[in-house]
Amino acid sequence: GAAGTIGAGRVARATPDGYTLCVGFLGTHVLNGAIYSLQYDIVKDFEPIALLASNPQLIVAKKAIPAQDLKELIAWLKANPGKATQGTAGIGSPSHVSGVYFQSASGTAFQYAQYRGAAPAMQDLLGGHVDLMFDHPPNSLPHVRDGSIKAYAVTAKSRLASAPDIPTVDEAGLPGFYISVWSGMWAPKGTSQEVISKLNAAVVDALADKSVQRRLADLGQEAAAVDQQTPAALAAFQKSEIEKWWPIVKAINLQPK
Repeated sequence: GAAGTIGAGRVARATPDGYTLCVGFLGTHVLNGAIYSLQYDIVKDFEPIALLASNPQLIVAKKAIPAQDLKELIAWLKANPGKATQGTAGIGSPSHVSGVYFQSASGTAFQYAQYRGAAPAMQDLLGGHVDLMFDHPPNSLPHVRDGSIKAYAVTAKSRLASAPDIPTVDEAGLPGFYISVWSGMWAPKGTSQEVISKLNAAVVDALADKSVQRRLADLGQEAAAVDQQTPAALAAFQKSEIEKWWPIVKAINLQPK
């Protein structure tokens, strides 16, 4: 609840014995630090264990939008500044800040309709009440496949195995554009390095399991690269994501609360 702040806070305050862990993501361990007045520090109060998976988003739109590809969508948005509306999963959610990042990268401008979760936003997209969304592939692809909505691009670095016909944003016309609502695992600060090493080894073994990889693929995710599964790699990646996203959050005047 509360954008993951309750669970993350409990882990931050937990006894550092290796039995209470946090599976966090872009929201809990990057965005929330810039949005909320937290009773814990998203970096200093945790010990990184491993980066788990990448989780890209699809740029989708209602079928009435005249654009046939991402370049045409951008051209349409530029021709209609401020008129289109993006449905989001809530203020400060990854889908919200992804839209802000997209506007900055593409030179477009549109409005936001903030919902309590992605499901009601998708219902309004299907009903034609909002124009576009950034949404997780498993949620959107069934509607894309039945023709209810259009998919323009995936925010991953490579095409999805489940949707090889949908280009990446980079391929479709915005070079270098990449967004992942990634996940990672943390322990409370003060957890011994011996315990961290054991937990990391267990995670690495799990992510190498083909059945785990297939399950992640079913969820529209991909296991982190092996060289990114170390505690140090997660710490460095979290730092780079904070440097990327905090200025974007500040640009939309999301004040800590």
